Amino acid sequence: MKLLLASPRGFCAGVAMAVECLERALERFHPPIYVFHEIVHNRSIIEEFSARGVVFVDNIDAVPPRSIVLFSAHGVSPQVEQAARARGLRVIDATCPLVAKVHREARRFAAESYTIALIGHKGHDEVVGVLGEAPANIVLIESEADLPRLNKLHPERLAYLTQTTLSVDETRSLVQIMHQHFPDIKGPPTEDICYATQNRQEALRALLPDAQLVLVIGSANSSNTLRLVDVASANGVPAKRIDGPEEISPEWLTGVETAVLTSGASVPEALIWKTVDWLRVRVPIELEQYRLRYEHQQFPLPAALRAEI
Repeated sequence: MKLLLASPRGFCAGVAMAVECLERALERFHPPIYVFHEIVHNRSIIEEFSARGVVFVDNIDAVPPRSIVLFSAHGVSPQVEQAARARGLRVIDATCPLVAKVHREARRFAAESYTIALIGHKGHDEVVGVLGEAPANIVLIESEADLPRLNKLHPERLAYLTQTTLSVDETRSLVQIMHQHFPDIKGPPTEDICYATQNRQEALRALLPDAQLVLVIGSANSSNTLRLVDVASANGVPAKRIDGPEEISPEWLTGVETAVLTSGASVPEALIWKTVDWLRVRVPIELEQYRLRYEHQQFPLPAALRAEI
């Protein structure tokens, strides 16, 4: 079987920064270290840090007063920030700068009295955080069926923002439809869907014409992982999401001459090669690596970890 290994894959700059933040916090302070929500959406990373004394919480009130708490890469609402201050928590903000950009855009549009159509998935940590910036001004749009909700909220003064980890094609299509309904709608100065999400989707799309199967490594709550599955499926190629090689069913490989292996932006590189090795043991494979482009982005650690403490 020919195995096409897509690149870019694995950690994006935001994930790498957030994971490094948690590593540095563990080195500098004694466990337990608390994290509001999962630091990144990857099961293996969460299990590893949990075993090292990191406590992941979904309610800021679960963090003991005056403890150290990290905000995850997906960002938090102003209400969570206020609650953390009220408890006297020492905050290390590991929010991805590209997510923080969407927060700033939401505040700016709200300050200018715009109704904001936020394209995203209900309940996703990133979306919950952005909604908290201006609850009275923001309407969550998950699909075209939600657009009539905008007619009731000053449609003459509309703007849109998007979650950073959406399907590029689906989002572009929805934005085009929004422009048809609301010709004067304003968008962000630059796209909100992050470079890493776009790169992984484009790299996968380039390999689909030759593939009979796509394996996508990533966790079930990882939006950018699920969008890779969607890209393959939309192009008629069966796709399977796995957290690791132990979830691969050998029958998936029956009759497959060419498979593609890729991963979401929160997946460690070691897990990708573990999957390659698992396949190599069970099926004679011819490995080919395809690189769409190089990613050189790096994000600095927050000031709380750069400073000497």
